[in-house]
Amino acid sequence: MTQNKANLLFTFFLGMMLSCSSPSPTTLFDGSTLTGWEGDANTWRVENGAIVGGSLTETVPHNEFLCTLQPYGDFKLTLKYKLETGGGFTNAGVQFRSVRATEPAYEMIGYQADIGNGYFGSLYDESRRDKVLAGIDSLAGVQLFKPNDWNDYQIIAEGKRIQIFLNGVQTVDYTEADDAIPQTGLIGLQVHGGGKVKVSYKDIELTEF
Repeated sequence: MTQNKANLLFTFFLGMMLSCSSPSPTTLFDGSTLTGWEGDANTWRVENGAIVGGSLTETVPHNEFLCTLQPYGDFKLTLKYKLETGGGFTNAGVQFRSVRATEPAYEMIGYQADIGNGYFGSLYDESRRDKVLAGIDSLAGVQLFKPNDWNDYQIIAEGKRIQIFLNGVQTVDYTEADDAIPQTGLIGLQVHGGGKVKVSYKDIELTEF
C-alpha cells in the first residue's frame, strides 16, 4: 500500500469515527403541532410554522409557559425567537433545567435565558432566587436584539457551566456555585404577563451531551 493510500484510509476512518461520536440534534418542534409540549391551550398555538404565545390586542394576565414533557440535563439548545409588543411590559424567555411550580401552577422554577428590554441575553433565576445571575450591559443587549424580527438564541448547559449566545455573540458564561441547584429539568417557552405581548419561537433543536 502506498503512503498516499494509507493517508486517505486514515482520514476516511477518522472522519467516520468523529461522525459516529458526535451527537446529532433533535428537533423539539415539528413546525405544525405542539406534540411533545404541554401548556395552556388559550395562550399557545402554532402560526406560520412557529410556536406563538400572547396577544398584541389583549393584555397577557400572568406568566405562561409551554413546557417539554421530557427533562434534559447537559445540552446545546438552539432556536429563533421574535418578540413583538402592543404596549405595556414586554418580556419572554426560555426556561431550562426547570420544574413546574405548584402555587401558582402556571409558573416555573429554574434557569431562564431572558428576553426583554434590559434583560436581553441575560441568565435569570425564575421563581427561585429571582435575580439576574449573569448578563451583559443592558444597552449592549438592546443593540444585539433585532426588534420585530427573528433573533438567534443558543444555550449551552454542561455540568455547572451555562453559556448563552444572542445572535452569535456570547452574553453569558456562568458557573453555578450552589450545589443544591438542580442540573436537570424541563425546557419551557415563556410569555410574560402584564403587557400586550406576542412571542414566537421556531427552529428549536437540542443536542444532548
